[in-house]
Formats: sequence, structure tokens, C-alpha cells
Amino acid sequence: MPIDVRKTGLATTVQDLGRPGYYHLGIPMGGAMDRFALRCANLLVGNDEGAACLETVFMGPELTFTEDTLIAVTGAELPPKIDGEIRETWTALAVKAGQTLSFDYLRAGARAYIAFAGGIDTPPMLGSRSTYAIGGLGGIDGRAVQAGDVLPLGTPARPVAEGRTLAERLRRLPGNPAELRVLPGLYWHRITEASGERFFAETWKVALEADRMGYRFQGGTPMEFVDREPPFGAGSDPSNITDACYPYGSIQIPSGTEPIILHRDAVSGGGYFMIGTVISADMDLIGQLQPQTPTRFVKVNMHTALAARRERASQLAAMREALG
Repeated sequence: MPIDVRKTGLATTVQDLGRPGYYHLGIPMGGAMDRFALRCANLLVGNDEGAACLETVFMGPELTFTEDTLIAVTGAELPPKIDGEIRETWTALAVKAGQTLSFDYLRAGARAYIAFAGGIDTPPMLGSRSTYAIGGLGGIDGRAVQAGDVLPLGTPARPVAEGRTLAERLRRLPGNPAELRVLPGLYWHRITEASGERFFAETWKVALEADRMGYRFQGGTPMEFVDREPPFGAGSDPSNITDACYPYGSIQIPSGTEPIILHRDAVSGGGYFMIGTVISADMDLIGQLQPQTPTRFVKVNMHTALAARRERASQLAAMREALG
């Protein structure tokens, strides 16, 4: 039951929950930037949570269907249109053979997830269908979707009814300003106490350089570094360190000026110090931030981070219960 791609939208790729286990080899986990939204889209159409969907940024693709199926669009508020008629997001929608799916203009968020009953059935690579374009892995020939592509679909796992929806109270998009909770990192000692306080007190804005590898932020005061003698293997810039591993969500600040949060397709290590790491419960929010979004970093401790993870698990459980 293939789907014909007429128009690509923007940065439209095949994504699932990623390929963990290869980061030490330089291959990132990848997968959906907003994993919660992808899980919801799949459950709405009766798929397993980790089935492959389309992830699209700001502008949706145009797709023509060759057979009847069920779809759902979650994440960013990017209203789908079936043969030109605007339909609901976060809702299971029936599409008939010959109909065309397109999208209205973006209302909120940044990345939308389009699930199809049966999931996208491209060949898995290293256990995942997620597109990692830099490494040429997954998706369609390891690249973004192009006009003229044909998306193969698998066999639906279980039938579900058209019109099932996820209540708004169970959905999640960042606020304005967005708040990202951060656990200070191993290199916190590299900056002065006053500089660390300003980092959390000031409001930053998402820069134009915001993609699957990382999100850059601008508008805050540059870091003030503690004087030192550069260690062997580190550069002369005070933000340089001897090369170290980068955890997902870590915040590096090259030259101390513009923080960069490393995300799903991030490199696994390098030579910039990390001021801290965004907690796992808030990683999905980053993928929904538009350029120029005001953002505050909130300092937390490990106790708060673990409590947030438990709360996030409870939210996932409530979503699963609501969608059966």
C-alpha cells in the first residue's frame, strides 16, 4: 500500500524511536526529536509506539494515497488537509485511495509527526528505520524524502476507529517563554559564579541554527571563565577542553558566547566544555521550539531531575491508557 510523495515539505524524514547502542562508535541514537508526539501518532492509528512515521518541520509534505488507510498528525499544530478540507490534529483520520494529504500553515510548535496504519516499511538499518542523513542511514536511501518517492507501508497491527483523539490536557508543547531544566555539568567549574548565575537568570532566544544535531541560543551575556593553564590536548580558547564524550542534551558554549544543546543526531564527543545537560523529561520540548522563541534555563539538582522523569513516565502511562 504505497504512498506517492508529490511535494516534500521542509526537512521531511522517516523517523522512529532511533537506534540506541552505537553512540560509542560515533553513530547517534537519532529518531524523533519529539518522541512523545511520535508515540501518540502511532497509537492513534493502531501501530506499535515505535513504528516509523514522517517527521516534518514547519511545512508539511503533499502525499497521494493508493489505498484506504488511517493517519494521524501530532506534535506541532500543523493542521492536515484531506483533498483541501482542514481536519484535526491528534486525531485518527480516514483517508481513501486517490485522496491527497496536504497541510495548512503552522499554528504552533516546529515538528509534526505523520503516522500511517501499518507504519512506514522502509528497510531497517542497525535496528531502526530512522533517517540519519549525515551517515546515510535509514529512511529512503539515508536522505530526506523527495518528490517522486514512494513510501511503502506495513500491515496494520490492529484495527482502530476513525475519530479517536487525544485530549488536549494530555498533549505537550513548550510554553512562552519556554523553560528547559538543566543539571549543571562536570565543567561548571570553568566559569565564574556570577557568570553561572546570569546564565540561568537571563532569557535566551532560539537562533536560526536549530536542527536535528543541535539548537543554538543567542541573546545572553557571554560566559566569564576562570583563569587556567590550558591542559595538554586542549586548545587555547578558554571554552576548549581535552576531548570528552558528549551526552544527549548537553549544552556546549563555544568561545563562551552562544549555547548549543546537542540533540538526537549529535556528535558523540569533542573539545568544548559543557555547562550542563537538559534533563531527559524536557528533551522533546526542544524539537518544538521555533527560531526566536524566548527560552529560560532552569537550574535543577539530580533529585528534581529524577522526579521529573517519574512524572514524565506517569504522563506516558496516562496517554497509553487513554489510547487503549
